[in-house]
This record gives sequence, C-alpha cells and structure tokens, in this order.
Amino acid sequence: MSAERDYIHQWLAHLRTERRYSEHTISAYARDMQHLRELYPEQALEQVSNVQVRMAMARLHAQDLSPRSLARILSTWRNFYKWLAPQLSLPVNPAQDVRSPKVPRSLPKALSTDQTVALLDNAQQVSDGGAIAVRDQAMFELLYSSGLRLSELVGLDVNYRKEEGYVSQGWLNMAEMELTVVGKGGKTRIAPLGDKAAEAIAAWLSKRPLLLKPAGDIDSQQALFLGERGGRISPRVVQLQLKKLGQKTNAPAHLHPHILRHSFASHLLQSSQDLRAVQELLGHANISTTQIYTRLDFQHLAKVYDQAHPRAKKKS
Repeated sequence: MSAERDYIHQWLAHLRTERRYSEHTISAYARDMQHLRELYPEQALEQVSNVQVRMAMARLHAQDLSPRSLARILSTWRNFYKWLAPQLSLPVNPAQDVRSPKVPRSLPKALSTDQTVALLDNAQQVSDGGAIAVRDQAMFELLYSSGLRLSELVGLDVNYRKEEGYVSQGWLNMAEMELTVVGKGGKTRIAPLGDKAAEAIAAWLSKRPLLLKPAGDIDSQQALFLGERGGRISPRVVQLQLKKLGQKTNAPAHLHPHILRHSFASHLLQSSQDLRAVQELLGHANISTTQIYTRLDFQHLAKVYDQAHPRAKKKS
C-alpha cells in the first residue's frame, strides 16, 4: 500500500475510532478523497499545493458536479489536511483558503402539525397489533418526540451497558422519561421522551421478546429496536417501513425519517420561539444550522398573513 493511500486510511480510521463518525460518513469521505487521488495520481498527497487544490476544484467543476458536491468535497480535503499537517509538520493546509462554491440553502421538508399527528394516529389505525407494527409505531413516535437522527434511533439500547468490548452509544431511561444519544462527532446529549412516545415504547417492550433471540450477541441483546431476524434494526429497514406507512395512509409527502426530525424542530420552534433550546435538542454544533428552521417558521407565518390580513388577499 502506498504511503499516500495509507494516510487516507489512517485518517478514516481516526474518524471511525476517535471521533466515532458513522460508516455512512466515512464512506462519503473516502469517495471525496478518491477525487483528489484520481486528479493527481502521481503526486504525493503531502506535496499537493494550494494551486493544485484550486485547479482540482476547477476540474471537478468542469465535470458538472453541483456546487453542493464541490463544497462537500472541498470540506473533506480541508479536514484531511487539518489532520495531516501536524502529523508531518506541513507548513500550511493547502485547502484552507480555497473559496468554497456558494451553495443555496434549501429548506428542509417538514410536515405540518396536523399532518404529523394524522400520520401517527393513522399508523395506529392500520396496525395489526403484531410485533413489527408495534415496533414501527414506537420508532416513528420516538423520531418525532425527540428529534432523533436515524443513526441515533437505530443505535439506542434498552439501557446503559459497559463491559469489555461493548459500550452503549445511546440508551433509554424510561424512569426519567429521557434518552441519552451520541450524535455527530461523538457529542452526547440528553433528549426528552414525550408521553405518546413513552406509551408506544412500553407497548413495544412488551412485544420485543417475540423478536429477540436468546442466543444473540450482546449488540442484539442490548438493541432497543430489533429487525425480524432478532438483530439490531438497520437504517434501511426504518426507511422502508416509514415509506410503507406513508403509502398506506396517503401521507402528503415522500416520507423519510429525517422529515420527522425536521417536523419536530419546526413545530417546537413555532411554539417556543427559543432557537437555543431547539439547537440543544437537535444536537447542532452551530446555531446557524438550526437557524434554517426560522425560515420554515416564517413561511408558516407568511401563509397565515396571506390568508388572514384584509390587505394581503389577492383579488380574484
């Protein structure tokens, strides 16, 4: 293995073990680094210059990559060299002052309060009462109740456990009506558990032994949500089950788990107007990430204004 490739692998291993990044993120970073390797196949990565990074971005732009993709790739390169520079005593980060393409920020998709309540209520109505349906109801109630990321949901354990070779990365505390989750960058936060979600989880815990295999490994034994084979549920299964629910209940949008997180944030901000509190509940490192939900809130207010103000109504 070349030294250059080894640097990439070392960095990705650092992100995986020290920073606790998800495998999805690790794979995305590996693809982004492959762009740089392919553009300069004969160039040692530690010798890539600022000019070469600029040229690389120009070449990728010429390949019709979107501004969002270019910005993400450049961010990956910056982070890689931020890690590599102290390792090799490099004088500068060659990607540091390269201007990132301007990316228009799209609004996150969110359901209205009525749509979300209808979705979760309809899920109960179409449920057959089996273990899978009860599990799904608990997962979807929890996504909306606590604003979890998909990775945080599937990573939850029934309780905290630490022993040789295993440490819980998220766990349920029914007594305190809260969850502990480890989000992006290994950041731990406490998330509240609403009454409806608690009821749904209690119902699921009564059905959970039907899917749990007594001889399963410790990860399966600890996992809060299980798949049909008795192991920890996968993100893909959660996505597919929510999509099926949307089709059964004629939901107004293509449903994916993040829509419930967006809805949680939007509805909480509409009610509380407390941006800092919503930031903490979502686990955002920067409040600028949370501020995008103020635009959703303004859209809601603008719609009310257009419908209610006598001088705002358009003449037919």
